Amino acid sequence: MKEKTQVADVDRAFYDFRFDEDESDFLGTGLTPEMIGEISAEKNDPEWMREFRLHSLEVYRKLEMPQWGPDISGLDMDNIVTYIRPKKRMQSDWDSVPDDIKQTFEKLGIPQAERESLAGVGAQYDSELVYHNVRREVAESGVVYTDLESAMHDERYAEMIRSHFMKLVPPTDHKFAALHGAVWSGGSFVYVPDGVRLEIPLQSYFRLNARGAGQFEHTLIIVGENAYLHFIEGCSAPKYYEAGLHAGCVELFVGRNSTLRYSTIENWSKNMYNLNTKRATVAENGRVEWVSGSFGSHVSYLYPMSILNGRGARAEFTGITFAGEGQDLDTGTKIVHNAPETTSYVNTRSISKSGGISTFRSSVVVNENAVGSKSAVSCESLMLDSISRSDTIPAMVIKTDKADVGHEARIGRISDEAVFYLMSRGLDENSAKALIVSGFADTVSKELPLEYAAEMNNLINIEMKGSIG
Repeated sequence: MKEKTQVADVDRAFYDFRFDEDESDFLGTGLTPEMIGEISAEKNDPEWMREFRLHSLEVYRKLEMPQWGPDISGLDMDNIVTYIRPKKRMQSDWDSVPDDIKQTFEKLGIPQAERESLAGVGAQYDSELVYHNVRREVAESGVVYTDLESAMHDERYAEMIRSHFMKLVPPTDHKFAALHGAVWSGGSFVYVPDGVRLEIPLQSYFRLNARGAGQFEHTLIIVGENAYLHFIEGCSAPKYYEAGLHAGCVELFVGRNSTLRYSTIENWSKNMYNLNTKRATVAENGRVEWVSGSFGSHVSYLYPMSILNGRGARAEFTGITFAGEGQDLDTGTKIVHNAPETTSYVNTRSISKSGGISTFRSSVVVNENAVGSKSAVSCESLMLDSISRSDTIPAMVIKTDKADVGHEARIGRISDEAVFYLMSRGLDENSAKALIVSGFADTVSKELPLEYAAEMNNLINIEMKGSIG
């Protein structure tokens, strides 16, 4: 196949394909108590959830839009469709999924990945889960992996969900958390019992197909004591000229002596506003590992947060952000040390090209009782031309002198000498630069399962080939 080196040659159809929607399935736009009531009725919410939604709407109306990050004035909530009725109820048999939806996920490789390397899969299309399945041996171990709404109506899990839902991310946290609390729909619920180590990953994939719509899935994961889970999240959407919105929420509860790895590859189209909120709390000697790849969206606000509440708790964040033309990606992480001898490590890479803006923003708080704690933050940025921008905005609040905290940042451009050296070894300029960028991103790709690392490297390669020539 001919290598593509011109912007016009880059074929993004792999993600940009879409099917026409029946707009009679759209519940409407705007945010009113009547609209929230309709969503709640469509979903047959229990009374406590209906009240929670209405309360969240009140909070949303009182809170101001964020003013400190990238400009989001192009997002008009009055024009965002907040709920789309499903074509069919969620299925556990792939053959029963509607054909157009099935074709979408087959093009994205979800069924193949399930067969080859996953313990369970959830697939969301617009507002609702359309498919959810878990291997029999996984279910027999006591692991629960289902859609959040089914679990909320199951007497075995209803109280567990009520006691955890939006406790880490309350509606008062920020305006888009309140929006999420009012209109959330879809998402997954995972419960891993004490002592269960699930060595094969679970995955949820979120596809937003509709024009001018929002996706507001909620992922709730509870990992018991002495347990292990790797959860993978994938996201994509076709390109439209209208603005779209992703304002999901992820809440992770990691028990004593347990490990939860949460990996994400996000490739939202460049008309999307990605205003997602992710947060984890970690108990004694527990560990949360975030692996994050951010490649899409017009604007992103994304800062996964780890709250280390138990002695010896640990958080690791490994991330890469690629900002191209027309993108302003504000990403990073937040960590709070609330207990003695806790540890956090942050390692990020950001790449910007063709006028893209990449901002790394971090917050590390070490409270008074977190004596003996350690935190290290390392961020590196690579600009591929003179019109792109990269910023680093670290914040550290250290309330004890018995802690070891460090921050390191480096910003640079591709070295002409390195490109010349590789070209002298037979590579053309495009391939030389792509190789340098792939090597720069290697610390993230090696943390992902093989097939997802390949997808990430392919996304970088597509962007590089579209940037030169």
